[in-house]
Amino acid sequence: MKTVNENGQLAVVAKRQLAKLGTDEKNNILAVCAKALRDNAEFIVGENAKDMENAKNNNMPQGLQDRLMLNVERVNAMAEGLELIEKLPDPIGEVLDMRTLPNGLTVGQKRVPMGVIAIIYEARPNVTVDAAVLCLKTSNACILRGGSEAINSNKAVMKIMQDAAYGVGIPEGTLNIIEDTSRETATQLMKMNGYVDLLIPRGGKGLIRSVVENATVPV
Repeated sequence: MKTVNENGQLAVVAKRQLAKLGTDEKNNILAVCAKALRDNAEFIVGENAKDMENAKNNNMPQGLQDRLMLNVERVNAMAEGLELIEKLPDPIGEVLDMRTLPNGLTVGQKRVPMGVIAIIYEARPNVTVDAAVLCLKTSNACILRGGSEAINSNKAVMKIMQDAAYGVGIPEGTLNIIEDTSRETATQLMKMNGYVDLLIPRGGKGLIRSVVENATVPV
């Protein structure tokens, strides 16, 4: 299990290589990841069963259990969502505005990657896939830190996407997940100046309050 710093170090190295990938290369990687999710649906469902068992033992509300539960159909839906992202236009390199100043200098605005995006979120395994592929589509490395309720599911889908993506040449360190779901790792991620270029919290009031109180990286 990698530490938060080790994930950060890998992501920083990967972001420089990711910035050089073209649209076709990224879309090919996304297509490979979608196929891998489908091919490994039964494994993902099996790992999700461990989370569901823990949820029942911990008396998780039924509504949250429904959001946590994965079956083959839901895994296939995750793969379909990935393919929709694959079909989206690549925003990187897009020139938004270009004009010539009175002194003859031409200036403009161009979309570029953020670099390393860290995302802290709660118990929905599909968010792991969505977050990872949106970062990849936009040439950003990601560090994901989900909740303890979905840790087995999150590790499973991330491992499958890592194996698929790294197998076709994407830089190792592009896709990262924090396996330690303690509060300390979340707080550490909020303070990773020099590693994290942007932090996105996705959760309830408690998470947002913690980010407001602790984060020293851009949010």
